[in-house]
Amino acid sequence: MIRPSPFLSRALLADAIFSGVAAVALTLGAGALAPFLNLPEALLRETGLFLIAYTALVGWLASRSTVAKALVLLVIVGNAAWTLGSIALLFSGAVSPNLLGQVFIVAQAIATGVFAELQYVGLRKSSETVTA
Repeated sequence: MIRPSPFLSRALLADAIFSGVAAVALTLGAGALAPFLNLPEALLRETGLFLIAYTALVGWLASRSTVAKALVLLVIVGNAAWTLGSIALLFSGAVSPNLLGQVFIVAQAIATGVFAELQYVGLRKSSETVTA
């Protein structure tokens, strides 16, 4: 267990807010966004649904006075994997987004990568707790 630094707590909270907004927009607005981005509606909606659960986890972690270090590492690794996966999606040929869709994918990949970095820095600033 660790006692999260204020930096880590803020980085997790910012991630939860960003992810929560994206979850609502993608889940409820997938039908409207799909033609503008030239991305599959199902991909957008399922991403939004995943982000609902992710937002709950990260928001919960942000609110704790102690957290399992493994859960924070899972979030950091997940964010890094999301970033790489987003870029890989563009090159895979599995989707054919228009320019706006490409910008959308790259922008959220960058934001997610920044969250991973901020959370890693915050984790390094956190202190270990003694468990009895």
